[in-house]
Amino acid sequence: MPTITQLHGLTVRQIREIFKTLSSDALPLHWLDGWLSYVLNQPLAFFITDGDYQPTEDELSSIQAGLARLSSGEPLAYLIGRQSFWGREFSVNAHTLIPRADTEILIETVLNHPKFKQNTDRLDGITKPVTILDLGTGTGCIGITLALELPLAQVTLVDVSTEALNVAAQNSQRLEADCQVLQSDWFVKVVDKFDLIITNPPYINENDEHLARLQHEPITALVAAESGLADIRHIIKTGRAYLKDGGLMAIEHGFDQAEAVRNLYLSSGYLDVYTIQDYGGNDRVTLGRYKNCG
Repeated sequence: MPTITQLHGLTVRQIREIFKTLSSDALPLHWLDGWLSYVLNQPLAFFITDGDYQPTEDELSSIQAGLARLSSGEPLAYLIGRQSFWGREFSVNAHTLIPRADTEILIETVLNHPKFKQNTDRLDGITKPVTILDLGTGTGCIGITLALELPLAQVTLVDVSTEALNVAAQNSQRLEADCQVLQSDWFVKVVDKFDLIITNPPYINENDEHLARLQHEPITALVAAESGLADIRHIIKTGRAYLKDGGLMAIEHGFDQAEAVRNLYLSSGYLDVYTIQDYGGNDRVTLGRYKNCG
C-alpha cells in the first residue's frame, strides 16, 4: 500500500496507474476510483480532463486512509456513506446492508406486474391505493423506490433494527417518499393486511465460504439457519395472515434456493408461484399469490 510520501507530488493520472496495480477481485478498481472521486469532490470525468492535477497534502492523507480501509475489505459505500439504487442515492452505514444491483429485479418485477401497473387496486368500481409492506427494509431502498415509482401506494417499512430503521426513515425523508416506518421483528407488531409483501431477507447459509467477503456488513441481515431458508420459511408461512385476499408476496433469495422457496410457497397454499432471474441469469426472486379461502 503506497504511503503519503510515495504519493506526494504525483498527479491524479499517476495515482490511478498505481490503483490499477492494486486492484483485484477483493479490491475493485471502481472502489479505488470512487474513493478518489469522493476525496477530490470531482466526477470521474475529472480524471481525464484534469489528469495533471496534484492532490493537496490533506487530500493525499484522506486518499491513503481510505486505501487502508478499502484494502481491509471495507466496501466503498461505507466509506462514502451512500450507494446508488434504481438511479437514486441511498444513505448507508454499518447497520445496513449495501443495496445491490441484483435486488433491482424486485422493483422491476413489481412494476411490471399487472396488479401494480396501474398503481391502484380496483374493487367494486372504487379505486384504492395499493398497500405494500417492505419487510426487513434495511436502508429502505426497496420500499422507498416503490413508493416513488407508485405515487399512490401506501408503503410501510419494517425492520427489527432500530439503527437500520433510522437510516430508512432518513432516506425516506430526504428522497421525499411517503412511507410509514415500524420497528418489528418480522410480523410481530404488524396489524394491517397488504396487497404486496416484499422482502430481501437473510438467506445465506451460515457456513457459506463467501461470507468472508461480507465481513463488514451486519451478519444478522445476511445469515439464516436451515441452509439459509429459516427466515424465508417463517415469512412465507406467517405472511399469509398479513396478505389481502389475492395478495402477492415477492422474496429475494440465493441463486440455488429457487426450487426450495417455490416448494415452501406451495406447501403453504400459495398460487401462481414462479421465479424470476436476475440480470446475471441467476434465479433471484420468487413470487406467490395467496387466496384466502376463509
